[in-house]
Amino acid sequence: MGGVGRPARRGPHWIERWQPADPACWAEKGRAVARRNMLASIFVEHLGFSTWGLWSVLVLFMVPAAGFTITLDQKFLLVTPVTLVGAVLWIPYTFAVGRFGGRNWTVVSAALLLVPMICAVAAIRLPGLPLWVFLLAAAVGGIGGGNFASSIANINFFYRDCDKGRALGLNAGGGNPGVALTQLVGLAVIALATIRQPVYVPLIYPPLIMAATLCAMSYMDNLSCARTDIAAQIAVVKDRHCWFMSMLYVGTFGSFIGYSFAFGLVLQNQFHRTPLEAAYLTLIGPLAGSLSCPVGGWLADRLGGARVTLCTIGVMAPATAVILVATLRMSFARFGAGFVAVFVPSGFANGSTYKLIRGIFQRRAQAGMAAAQDPEIAPAQARRLSAAMLGIVGAVGALGGAAINLAFRESYLAAGSASPALIGFLAFCALCAGVTYLGYLRRPAADAVPLPDLALSGG
Repeated sequence: MGGVGRPARRGPHWIERWQPADPACWAEKGRAVARRNMLASIFVEHLGFSTWGLWSVLVLFMVPAAGFTITLDQKFLLVTPVTLVGAVLWIPYTFAVGRFGGRNWTVVSAALLLVPMICAVAAIRLPGLPLWVFLLAAAVGGIGGGNFASSIANINFFYRDCDKGRALGLNAGGGNPGVALTQLVGLAVIALATIRQPVYVPLIYPPLIMAATLCAMSYMDNLSCARTDIAAQIAVVKDRHCWFMSMLYVGTFGSFIGYSFAFGLVLQNQFHRTPLEAAYLTLIGPLAGSLSCPVGGWLADRLGGARVTLCTIGVMAPATAVILVATLRMSFARFGAGFVAVFVPSGFANGSTYKLIRGIFQRRAQAGMAAAQDPEIAPAQARRLSAAMLGIVGAVGALGGAAINLAFRESYLAAGSASPALIGFLAFCALCAGVTYLGYLRRPAADAVPLPDLALSGG
């Protein structure tokens, strides 16, 4: 898995030959190097998620008692550009890993997290500002979403095929709690400094961001073989499985992000909870979903990505039905339990979909080798294409989070309740379950389609 067909990139943090599939190399130093890079990447990704989820907490502070006049539909609108910008940045952040090196780009992307924190501090101190200023400040927070994309794309290159589900699940599971951490910080600020001091939430993060930047600079490496390029992205866009997997990722990761950002607002308005109560209860769901993500990847390595994904979607659908019934009957206990029951399987499926994507191209690589292709070229192409698909699928999945927030906004505007949005989410769960079963369980996902003929040195 070395840098086949491309010039060496010299430097103390560049690894020119990386062969995780070689048992001797993996046992001697490969596992330790991969683990070191993943831990440093998780630290940065965790703070990226904290940045991404910042405005889902700040909107809880935006109440009349603190001097804000922003309405409920404007609050749902306010958390939407955060998700949209994160989704738009997903693909260029994925591409940047191959262009600049995983370590180099992680250092840059970590330092960039200071920008949304500064913007948030400047905006939230002045409650009388027009809505567009808050929208702009919130949109800048979408920078944090890009860190997840580059982290997943980078770590994907470090691990063996047999460990990718677990490794990517751990990587995501370590980063996703950043949303819950931000909510915990918001809870502490509300409890200790009152609802009138939202500025303390973003002020906590700059020292952590600087520490993460130094950590990435000191402990991460660049892989010369890491390539996520335009040719590969064009190839996977033409593949129907890219769009099937995007749909599934909307239902899993999109649900995690969308519900994480909207849960507190729904609690405040559907059940008239105080900001302190909303922040406390909002923390539970994203934390549970984050912790379940590595388990989903681990199970997918053993049981198969399609099987685990279908089972988790099969849990999300009845859990969504519980939320709908609880909303109609105004049952707060059922509502909270239903939301937690959605978050946990969404974390499982977040990890299992990574394995499913990898499996599609792994089967095609095996078919290519059986058809007398070069035994090294087919696996290398599979790794390139799976990394490219991860970027595209992730971007579409993040857009699903924005769709959830907009659906809640329109639901409250039209019916004064979350019920219409929940009915739509329930129908989408059924669609995802059907796609998973028909496309990835009833028959092999890879079909007999050969890998595209991509020059390994091409860009």
